Amino acid sequence: MSRAFVREPEGGEAFEDLPDRTISPHHLVTPAGLARMDAEIEALERRLTEAQVADDKAEVARLSRDLRYWSARRVSAEVVPPPTDASHVRFGAQVTFEREDGRRQTYRIVGEDEADPAKGTLSYVSPLAQALMGKEVGDTVPIGQQGQAEITAIDI
Repeated sequence: MSRAFVREPEGGEAFEDLPDRTISPHHLVTPAGLARMDAEIEALERRLTEAQVADDKAEVARLSRDLRYWSARRVSAEVVPPPTDASHVRFGAQVTFEREDGRRQTYRIVGEDEADPAKGTLSYVSPLAQALMGKEVGDTVPIGQQGQAEITAIDI
């Protein structure tokens, strides 16, 4: 059984590897998402070296775990080229829809690790993105528990 850290008999702490982060089976990524992965790996490698030099065992354990995660995600990443037409919603497209209450929302459909709804990106495996995929301007999709929205624009 792996533990994050254990107390040594003389009172010090000995850190072990932290348990790995769960890696999703969904691997699609945009070219920009792949570039962000590469930058994250580079930053983690630099910070890990600094933590090793400083002999910060807790930080080494945390950074090692994160580096294992991002390295595994990078190896399994499947880059999807940007869409070439805006005839329907697909991975990488930006879609705008209007809810029944008049609110307009715009999201780009991206990979799991790229998604940040507050910044206008949705994971392609999210329920909302799944409802939008394959639809065209003018189509209506279910939103939330009982709402609906009409797609008003698709951009590439």
